[in-house]
Amino acid sequence: MRTTFDLSPLFRSTVGFDRLIDMLDQVSRVEPMTNWPPYNIEKAGDDQYRITMAVAGFSPDEIELVQQENTLFVNGQKHPEPEGVQVLHRGIATRAFKQSFNLADHVKVTGASLENGLLTIELKREVPEELKPRRIEIASGTGMKALAQDNQPQQIEHEPQQKSKAA
Repeated sequence: MRTTFDLSPLFRSTVGFDRLIDMLDQVSRVEPMTNWPPYNIEKAGDDQYRITMAVAGFSPDEIELVQQENTLFVNGQKHPEPEGVQVLHRGIATRAFKQSFNLADHVKVTGASLENGLLTIELKREVPEELKPRRIEIASGTGMKALAQDNQPQQIEHEPQQKSKAA
C-alpha cells in the first residue's frame, strides 16, 4: 500500500526552497522499479560525500557519469553478448539503468572507481571563498562619523558661465 503526502503546506510557508520541495514531491511519485540499481549515500566528512552503487556485471566502459550543473547522471548500458553464448540462467541483472542525483550547490565529483561490483563516486562540497560566511567587525561609536539624514533643502552654488566672444 502506497501512502501519499500532501506537500501543499510547504509551498505556502517557504520561500526560495523550490528545488527542495520539487525533490520531495518527486520522491513521493517514484515508481518502485526506479530504485535499481541499489545505492547508498554516505557522509564521509564535513564536506565530503560518497555514493556507492551495486552494479555487478558492469565494466567501467559500460557506465557513464555526467555532472551537469547540480545534477549527477549515472547511466549503465551493457554491451551485447558475444555471438554463440547461450545463457541457461540469468541471475545477474544486465538491464540498462539511468539514475540521477540532485546535488547541493558547489558539490563536485572528485573521483569514481569500480571495484567488486560496487561503483563508488566521491563528492566534495567546495564553497568559493567569496561565498563563505565572513565575520564583520563592528566599530565603536567614537571612531565613526555619524551618518545622519538631512531632509533640509540644499542650495547649490553655480559659478557664472562666461560667454565667449565671436569674432
